[in-house]
Amino acid sequence: MRNDRKIGIIGAGHVGSHVGSALLFRGLCDQLVFLDTDSLKAKAQADDLQDMAGFVSRQTKVWAGDYSDLKDAGFVVVCASGPICKEDRLEELAESVRVMDEILPLLKESGFSGVTLVITNPVDLVARYLAVKLGLPWGRILGSGTNLDTARQVRELSRRTGAAQGSIQGMVLGEHGESQVSCWSQVSAGGVPIARLMETDPAWRGLDLGELEDAARGAGWGILCGKGSTEFGIGNSAAQILQAIQGDEGRVLPVSIPVDGKDGGVFASLPCVLGKNGVERILHPQLDPEEQARFDASLARMEEYWKTIQ
Repeated sequence: MRNDRKIGIIGAGHVGSHVGSALLFRGLCDQLVFLDTDSLKAKAQADDLQDMAGFVSRQTKVWAGDYSDLKDAGFVVVCASGPICKEDRLEELAESVRVMDEILPLLKESGFSGVTLVITNPVDLVARYLAVKLGLPWGRILGSGTNLDTARQVRELSRRTGAAQGSIQGMVLGEHGESQVSCWSQVSAGGVPIARLMETDPAWRGLDLGELEDAARGAGWGILCGKGSTEFGIGNSAAQILQAIQGDEGRVLPVSIPVDGKDGGVFASLPCVLGKNGVERILHPQLDPEEQARFDASLARMEEYWKTIQ
């Protein structure tokens, strides 16, 4: 029987460990199991987080296990990746597919039937690859997508205007990568559209939206170059997505799914309603013509890379 409070994390590196930390802080699991080809690292991460678990309100068992431990898990988070890291995430595709090919038979044999959240880059293509190979029902495998990119766009807007991050509603869609689309037509603060704010509010007047978009797009690479990894943002982004599904919240977040609503199609981020079955449905915002053209170009770019692994 599926246990939604049991979560497996495949890949015990920086990202996987911070996903685990965020899950513990939010009290989202009673059991947390790490899997990694480096068993010593997996055990060390598990032991360190088990120590941390003594300081949070909910008792959680954390351990390094194997794929048989996933049989009754409610969720699996795929963080495993190869050693390469590129500014253009699509250049990581071949190495990531190699890693997924090692994981796939083990995951199939485990009997896991819960919801799969993919973080491994290039996340849109890796999520699509796993969805096709695993044959999971639509909506039960998704990528973390542009949920983090949206937060980075909001962060940049907050820095420049002084508005609290929680008061800004942002939207980045398409690829989690170089072709992502900042949909300014959908951005607001306190319900006031950004176009109106730029006309009427001194703090917003004169914003360079192109520069803002570049800053949000390049934020991950800047963090990576500065400290060697990204971890806190993606850890909490993943935890937010899992919390929305586990709690059947109906929360709308931009995550990566087949945009045509069919199994096996192009994965990209659109705002999705998240509930107990994973992605319950897609919401389709009305983009302006330029944004729609860029979104379509983002899909086409990823489709070209998809052809290289067929």
